[in-house]
Amino acid sequence: MNVDLFDFVLPPERIALRPASPRDAARMLVLDGAETRDLHVGDLPGQLRRGDLLVFNDTRVIPAQLEGTRAAADRDAQGASGAKIGATLHKREGPRRWRAFVRNAKRLREGDSIDFGQGVSAIASDKLADGSVALTFAGNEPVELLLDRAGRMPLPPYIAAKRPADASDLDDYQTMFAAEKGAVAAPTAALHFTPELMAALDAAGIGHATLTLHVGAGTFLPVKAEDTDAHQMHAEWGRIDPATADRLNATRAAGGRVIAVGTTSLRLIESASDEDHLVRPFEGDTAIFITPGYRFRGVDGLMTNFHLPRSTLFMLVSALMGRERMQAAYAHAIDNDYRFYSYGDASLLLPTKDQ
Repeated sequence: MNVDLFDFVLPPERIALRPASPRDAARMLVLDGAETRDLHVGDLPGQLRRGDLLVFNDTRVIPAQLEGTRAAADRDAQGASGAKIGATLHKREGPRRWRAFVRNAKRLREGDSIDFGQGVSAIASDKLADGSVALTFAGNEPVELLLDRAGRMPLPPYIAAKRPADASDLDDYQTMFAAEKGAVAAPTAALHFTPELMAALDAAGIGHATLTLHVGAGTFLPVKAEDTDAHQMHAEWGRIDPATADRLNATRAAGGRVIAVGTTSLRLIESASDEDHLVRPFEGDTAIFITPGYRFRGVDGLMTNFHLPRSTLFMLVSALMGRERMQAAYAHAIDNDYRFYSYGDASLLLPTKDQ
């Protein structure tokens, strides 16, 4: 499909730079079949049914942005050293090796050492056509400890371009479910949840389960191809354990709905689902790319934030609800001052069976 079909005009002032407070006070646009309702996240229990199951991603964001300099011993062809290097880790490739998107990568050569300060350094290698570089960290300390010393919280570029990360983001950019370290971007739909909201959902007979998908920085990359068939997704690692798979299947067998909280949860469930609409245990990489025409096998709905124009995530919600429906919904959201992107408002998407 032509990527232009997923374009829309978003006024810059609609981009949220801070989350709502409290978190569940964020607005929520509900698309329930053909109906559209303007509500708040705190209204979620009344929009679901007893026996439904919300599925959250329990990944935890690591301080994956690093700023450093190429070691003085490594000089480029002009004899210069000390080039400034910025790196955003996006996928673990080994105990001490991470794939990273690098700013000023043209100043790096195979084997160059980068000093990130605080006793943290890494060797660059294996530069790929997408601009990414493999970084192998020196020493014996766990890389997570090194990042805690030298790294910064990796705010999305559309927020980072407007303000630097600060102490508030250490809490604001983690969900209440965050447990498994490894993401470089938050599963932002779950940022809206609070203990009070979870208690209300439990009282309404709405269950919840967790899976793990370590979100990579590739989630922020624009689609540069003119046709969706030419776009290459970056792989991300995920896991659904047998008990969770059994619970998802049991929910649907009993007549309940599986509602993914966030596109990351949805993508992993669909990656683990078979042609019989059963979710299987899963552990490994997924690069699933969902566009209109895709037949959903494991989920019955989605709670998600508002996404970028021409993004893979807007394509995903268009696949779930229909492209024209989502274009109209986003136009409604813009006209009614909904807040967009990671710290923005939410949408609850409940398709009819024939969508």
